[in-house]
Amino acid sequence: MRKPFADRRSRPNTGPLGWWRQRSSSLRFSLAYGVIFVLSSVLFLSFVWWGTLGMMERQIQQAVTADAGSLSDEWVSGGLPVLARTIEERLEQNVDDDAIYLLVDPAGHVLAGNLAAWPRTVARTDRWYELQISRSGVRGIVISHGFALPENFRLLVGRDVRGRNILRRLLTDTMLWAWVMLTILAIGGTVLVRSLFRRIINSITRTTAAIATGDLSQRMAMTGNGRELDQVASTINEMLDRISRLMDGVRQVSNSIAHDLRTPIARARTLLEDASLHARSEDELRAAIDRAVGNLDNITAVFEALLRIAQIEAGARRAAFTRFDLVPRLRDIADLYEALAEEKSLCLHVDLPDALAFYGDEALIQQAAANLLDNAIKFSPPGGSIRLTAREQPGRAGQMPRRPQVMLSVRDEGIGMTPEELARATERFYRANTARDTPGSGLGLSMVQAIVTLHGGEMHLLAASPGTDAQLILPLVPPPAPAVTQASSLPHIGERS
Repeated sequence: MRKPFADRRSRPNTGPLGWWRQRSSSLRFSLAYGVIFVLSSVLFLSFVWWGTLGMMERQIQQAVTADAGSLSDEWVSGGLPVLARTIEERLEQNVDDDAIYLLVDPAGHVLAGNLAAWPRTVARTDRWYELQISRSGVRGIVISHGFALPENFRLLVGRDVRGRNILRRLLTDTMLWAWVMLTILAIGGTVLVRSLFRRIINSITRTTAAIATGDLSQRMAMTGNGRELDQVASTINEMLDRISRLMDGVRQVSNSIAHDLRTPIARARTLLEDASLHARSEDELRAAIDRAVGNLDNITAVFEALLRIAQIEAGARRAAFTRFDLVPRLRDIADLYEALAEEKSLCLHVDLPDALAFYGDEALIQQAAANLLDNAIKFSPPGGSIRLTAREQPGRAGQMPRRPQVMLSVRDEGIGMTPEELARATERFYRANTARDTPGSGLGLSMVQAIVTLHGGEMHLLAASPGTDAQLILPLVPPPAPAVTQASSLPHIGERS
């Protein structure tokens, strides 16, 4: 009877690769490294061995061929006597005693040379022969080649290669010892690679295990040498820092929502409860309901602003990107807020160029400018001034390529903020101490920051003494992102906020 699938699967893997699959990743990785290292060293040493011996043999063959050609010239110029005398002279001048010559007549009688007879194995003149010979009672190995001369005379030229054989043994021993040393190095490298691999894996495991239990303060240790392990650790630590900041942001937003929305909700409930218990007429009841609805509308506006910021940060509005002239849009916003500034006895100055070709979401850019102007008017004392400016400037140094940018600035002469407040001004629901009594939700600058980030720009809040200077640095040309390039052909679908 066949066992259930789960039972069959639970059995240990006993196949040829079962042991390998059951080993740890660090062991498999290090063993694979060691095997590749050893095989590579074997191939390299074999190549050196064969290349060296092959080069020596080619040199011997070239020397024999050149020597035979020279003797052939002697035969042509002087005939048999000159050739025989030349062979004897060369044997006398051969200091290394490695030259082999033999000249025989058609009957096989030796005419000149240092061999006793023509070797029987040398039957052809179109190939090389390796012969074992004995000279003066000493056996040796000769690489030789036979040559046919006119009138059936034959010439044998060769070289004794005993030195080559000695070198071959020496080279072989050297290669074997080198291979042993490389194998030892491979084993040491395998142990080292496994140690490094396990160290980084254990570090990641410890860090992620601590984070899984709720300890977001854990970080991977760095060696300080700036190499690959430190790069991995730095990337993971940056990711953890980002996660920690996001978690802090979520907690802060949750606390801010609970704190800022509790008051209007409680106020609306109190109004409705008071009207239910004490209203003496329908008009009083309706008035209480209207005030409660107003408070609830403020709550709804806060949630709509939060949802809008989330959509902007997620890049959902990127499909509305299009090319347009930024200057008319800014003038429209300035005209809209000029009347509000006059009501508070403020002077709004506008300094804009004739045109600024821009690529982005028209409605969102107008929303950002409107939020900045609204804040400037809200926190400026009567008699002050507000300045809206925009100008083109070159890209940042080190930016490749350096794309032109627009610097949009809204500067007021209001109550201003401290450096600590400026650093936190873009946090959701954050309000400076001097703005606690001013109507608002603390989401205006958060939305501006999200819009600027969506457009690939930067936002800077600077102390103006008096007041605040809010600067938006935005690229004037689309960044090299496929999504943006594809969206440029879509119709404008943004809505004015």
